Amino acid sequence: MESSLLFNQLRAAEPFFLLAGPNVIESEEHIFRMAKHIKNISSKFGLPLVFKSSFDKANRTSAKSFRGPGMVEGLKILEKVKLAYDIPIVTDVHESIQCEAVGKVADIIQIPAFLCRQTDLLVAAAKTGRIINIKKGQFCAPSVMTNSAEKIRMAGNSNVMVCERGTMFGYNDLIVDPRNLEWMREANCPVVADITHSLQQPAGRQLGDGGVASGGLRELIPCIARTAVAVGVDGIFMEVHDDPLNAPVDGPTQWPLRNLEALLEELVAIARVSKGKQRFNIDLTPFRD
Repeated sequence: MESSLLFNQLRAAEPFFLLAGPNVIESEEHIFRMAKHIKNISSKFGLPLVFKSSFDKANRTSAKSFRGPGMVEGLKILEKVKLAYDIPIVTDVHESIQCEAVGKVADIIQIPAFLCRQTDLLVAAAKTGRIINIKKGQFCAPSVMTNSAEKIRMAGNSNVMVCERGTMFGYNDLIVDPRNLEWMREANCPVVADITHSLQQPAGRQLGDGGVASGGLRELIPCIARTAVAVGVDGIFMEVHDDPLNAPVDGPTQWPLRNLEALLEELVAIARVSKGKQRFNIDLTPFRD
């Protein structure tokens, strides 16, 4: 689909659009199975779906972590899924040199949070003409995203979104500040809430081989998701897995596929109330300096 058309469809989605899929490509068979089920569930609620999975998890806590099949093989699998199920694809890049190849397959190129200020990467991604979803760095104030989004536009691409995924709080933990979802509107583009990565606990889990891996608070995913849709975000990002306990990457923050329909049903109900046609118009002028 032409990027501007998809971008406009997502921006106009009611009550929100969904970016969802397993964290990383584990196998072609697994990706096909997940895409089929997630599309069937999202279709029940009329939610526009962009299927997500990564071909390479380059930013890992441990050098021993599973990274995925790599760009060449991973893009082949994602392209097959895209054609088989007629769904757009979102995947992430880590280096400028990856952008051209990824842009030939992915409909949305995602900029990882740790790289949200990397100008050369942002410009290379923008020049593909694809929609760019920039995750806010865990170390950044929401105002930073205005500058990151502007880098995309200055490179000639107006199809940009920004994504909240929590803010670093002390060691091995994140917090989700709902105010960020409102403040990120200053970037003048759709705002997405990453409700699974927001609950990571980086390097919070000890492995049997002496290494470390990301932990997480899966049980709080519904809480963060309810908050995000109540605030009125444009899109929800969530990683979904049919067997999170045995997922090779980020199992503690992937939502179980068996519980996806129930969660989406609740979120749609909340979002339709918060984004309903009859809104209260509150004049905040007297409270401003």
